[in-house]
Amino acid sequence: MIQPALIARFSELLGPSGVVTDPGDIAPWTTDWRGRFHGAAGAILAPTTTAQVAATMALAAELRVPLVPQGGNTSMVGGATPPADGSALILSLRRMNAIRAMSAVDDLAVCEAGVILSTLHDAAAAIGRRFPLSLGAKGSATIGGLVSTNAGGTQVLRHGTMRALVEGIEAVLPDGSIYEGLAPLRKDNRGYDLRQLLIGAEGTIGIVTAAALRLVPAIVERAVGWAGVATPEDALALLRLAEAELGGSVEGFEIIADDGLGHVLSHIPGTRSPIAARTPWHVLIEVDHAAATDPGPAAQLEAVLSQALDRGLVQDAAIATNEAQAEAFWRIRESLSEAERAQGPALQYDISVPVAKMPAFMIDAAAAAERAFPGTTASSFGHLGDGNVHFHVRAPKGTSNGPDWIAAQGDAINAFVHDAVVAAGGSISAEHGIGQMKRAELGRLAGPARIAALRAIKSAFDPLGLMNPGKLIPRPEEG
Repeated sequence: MIQPALIARFSELLGPSGVVTDPGDIAPWTTDWRGRFHGAAGAILAPTTTAQVAATMALAAELRVPLVPQGGNTSMVGGATPPADGSALILSLRRMNAIRAMSAVDDLAVCEAGVILSTLHDAAAAIGRRFPLSLGAKGSATIGGLVSTNAGGTQVLRHGTMRALVEGIEAVLPDGSIYEGLAPLRKDNRGYDLRQLLIGAEGTIGIVTAAALRLVPAIVERAVGWAGVATPEDALALLRLAEAELGGSVEGFEIIADDGLGHVLSHIPGTRSPIAARTPWHVLIEVDHAAATDPGPAAQLEAVLSQALDRGLVQDAAIATNEAQAEAFWRIRESLSEAERAQGPALQYDISVPVAKMPAFMIDAAAAAERAFPGTTASSFGHLGDGNVHFHVRAPKGTSNGPDWIAAQGDAINAFVHDAVVAAGGSISAEHGIGQMKRAELGRLAGPARIAALRAIKSAFDPLGLMNPGKLIPRPEEG
């Protein structure tokens, strides 16, 4: 554990309200969101300004104290959990929660790292704009964390990940210097793009303190539909039809296996299937218009679904008749993870493969996993249009001790699924990051050039190794 005398130095810098040392107050922030990783920290450092972050970083470098940046602590891969030995302090950005600027003219918001995603959504709506990235943890996930993990979500198909939405970044580097890159320059040829290096770096080469984010016009009218299909191939064909007919107005396109829908209906009160038929697969599709048009999105979506029915791509379909029904459709999608947890122990994978290969992967990988690990069931759901699904392998029915099952089978199943992903030319992390959970697998599966480049960048920015230790970068013995 870090000595109290060193923590006292940070108290002198940040004041009594800027350092939390009560074990009870620290405890909730030393375990990851899924409860799989448990750490320890002698204090939480909580600066309120970029200048304080810079001073904190400089002092940490002087004292050789490792820091773990943290926002809403919603990482799915243990990316914001401190080491178990108490060798690092948590650097919380939650008190840096100001929206510095919001402009409908520039379609831009400048937010500090601690701004909660739902707060940004509300602020953008107040000026007739929106920030087109949403996810289940929007009520607690912070902008700094979303930038640092290159977050995705359900609107990537139309708007891209955080990489596409970040126009500028302010960050503090490991030596305490401030990178002032908030200016939203469309053209900037001054060498390496430090903005893109910091996005997705998981706090290993610097701390994002603010970001300039792209806004888009608010939705004037939307249509949300549900379609039952026989195969993922049919679902992808439906997407291509919708894109051909509707262009860029297709906002969301999510695929759900029927067993996933069944879990939601069984475990989430107040949910019901949008269609009468129980088909092997289901598609949730949203079409949005930012301006009043004739015909509106509902009529356009109806025309697309009618064509799909005529072609045999869709077996049954429904379009929400009002906003409450549209939200009910989306609630099914957003409740899938909760329903999966209620169903029983499972191993979850956030993976991507080329879009054209995804339909076959969803079928073949699930069948292969069930053969290799008798008694398990496997299925997937997620963002078919951008090649990212959440692939789950569930424990055999009747398994009561999830941790024991994961301890016994987890490594083998992880390797099996990840090998299948790599064989398909994919990535073992599509939107959740590497953190500590996937670090060893990245070292095992990534090519030597990628690993060498990651280590070189880390060493160049953070030669003392103080930034978010144990995350993202494979250890020497791991690859």
